[in-house]
Formats: sequence, structure tokens, C-alpha cells
Amino acid sequence: MRLRGRVWKYGDNVNTDVIFPGKYTYTITDPAEMARHALEDLDPRFAQEVRPGDIIVAGRNWGCGSSREQAVIALKAAGVQAIIAKSFARIYFRNAVNNGLLPVVCPEAVEAIEPGEEIEIDLETHRIYSRAGTFAFPPLSPTLRMILEEGGLIPMLCRRLGLPVPIGDIRTSGGAGDG
Repeated sequence: MRLRGRVWKYGDNVNTDVIFPGKYTYTITDPAEMARHALEDLDPRFAQEVRPGDIIVAGRNWGCGSSREQAVIALKAAGVQAIIAKSFARIYFRNAVNNGLLPVVCPEAVEAIEPGEEIEIDLETHRIYSRAGTFAFPPLSPTLRMILEEGGLIPMLCRRLGLPVPIGDIRTSGGAGDG
């Protein structure tokens, strides 16, 4: 599977309250509305200019802070298909997988990739292709890969149990497995 997208680049220690402002935690529940507030305190242009298929490239400790899934759901609903970072907060990494948003750890690529460029992620060869070169990244485990390909944990479990995937579940559209 190959993913192609335009890059948005951010630095180290971007926390969940910056990804999706904490002030909206209990007042906004619709993923489309969450998307309109994604990264608004860090990059006011993001929510207006992000396009389906875009990719975030970030520094160390992306998604530190709280365990709120809204910080993943807002980006996924905005159309982000993957995040490449030097490192992730552990809970954010797992929330990303569970919600069908591809997390990739590749510090070398983060250093080389420029904002706005189009890059490609090849999940079969574990490579990132950019203007600056090709970068290898560690493969995801077969279990994590399966969850991502199914669009997230809930859709995967529903399909395996023969249950309908909840309508309107953000995990059922735009996931890493849809490309």
C-alpha cells in the first residue's frame, strides 16, 4: 500500500491540547466540527487549508499530554492520512492506530522533508520517498497493520464479529487502508 500526500510540518512536543483545543473537549462531538478546530492554536491556516490525503511531519513526542482521542479524530476528520514523527507519545500512537490514522516513526525523514512538498509512504517496503531522498522506517507489527487496514479497531472488531460498523464512525472513512 502506498500513500501520497502534501506535508504540514511541525516541531517537538506538540500536545493534544494544541492538536485539538481542550476548551472544546466537552462541547464538540461531531468529527467534522472537530476538524474545523484542528491545530487552530498552533497553525490557524491548517483547518482551512488541509486537504484529504495530507500528511503531518512532526518532531519528537507528538501527541504528548492527555489521552483524549479527539486529538486523533480531529486530524483524521480533517483528511490527514498519516503522521510521520521523530517519536510519538505512547497513548497518541495507539489512539492513532485504533482510529485508523497511520503513525510512522522516522527521525531521518523528519529532518529532510520540507513543508508543502509531496511525499509518498510505501507500507510494503517501509520507505518514505521525498525530494531529499528515500528513508527507511521500522515496519508496524502485523496486528497494528491489520487494525489500520481495517480502518481502526472498532471497524475491525465489528467486521470480525459480523456486526455492522457504526454509521458515521470516523474510522470507517479516509483511513490508511483506504488508499
